[in-house]
Amino acid sequence: MTDRYRQQHKQRLNWMPWLYYRLKEKHLQWARPWQQQRQQALMAVETVRFGADCFVAEECALFAEPGRDIVIGDRCMLASNSFLHGPLQLGNEVSINHGCSLDGGRAGIRIGDQTRIAHDVSIYAFNHGMDLDKPLYQQGISSKGVVIGKDVWVGARVCIVDGVTIGDHAIIGMGSVVTKDVPAYAKVAGNPARLIGDRRDP
Repeated sequence: MTDRYRQQHKQRLNWMPWLYYRLKEKHLQWARPWQQQRQQALMAVETVRFGADCFVAEECALFAEPGRDIVIGDRCMLASNSFLHGPLQLGNEVSINHGCSLDGGRAGIRIGDQTRIAHDVSIYAFNHGMDLDKPLYQQGISSKGVVIGKDVWVGARVCIVDGVTIGDHAIIGMGSVVTKDVPAYAKVAGNPARLIGDRRDP
């Protein structure tokens, strides 16, 4: 494999990281060390921990100060142009697609096993005050945290605000703005998101 081809292959993986788990052994011989080096470099400078067999794109930004740890389970995939700021905890086999923005505030974001986060999703576990006695940028910050269960599908360009809990196996439709808790197995969509069905119904 030429260097040019390998660089293009890396770019493809950066934007479509699920392809990493379909690589043939001859490609894994260079891809595994590349990923191990990438993750070790991050762990050396940030309070981040990776489980086994993860993929982290070169253009994925992870920031985790002491007390705002990022803990990532086994076989997680983080794609290009995503921004992750702790505290943040991902279960096993979680996928964060390209262009996502996740900020754990003080209370943190927790995402359960096998949940899929589509591209351009925003999750913010904090909020600014809105009193009129001072400019907005000088207001205090509140943080309740965000919890997303296991086997949840969060569609493209969804926004999830602080204080929300999303139950296991739920589906959040593309472009939704989630401002309230979502029950397990629910299908929700819209701005603000509302219940449109249940995955258990025929």
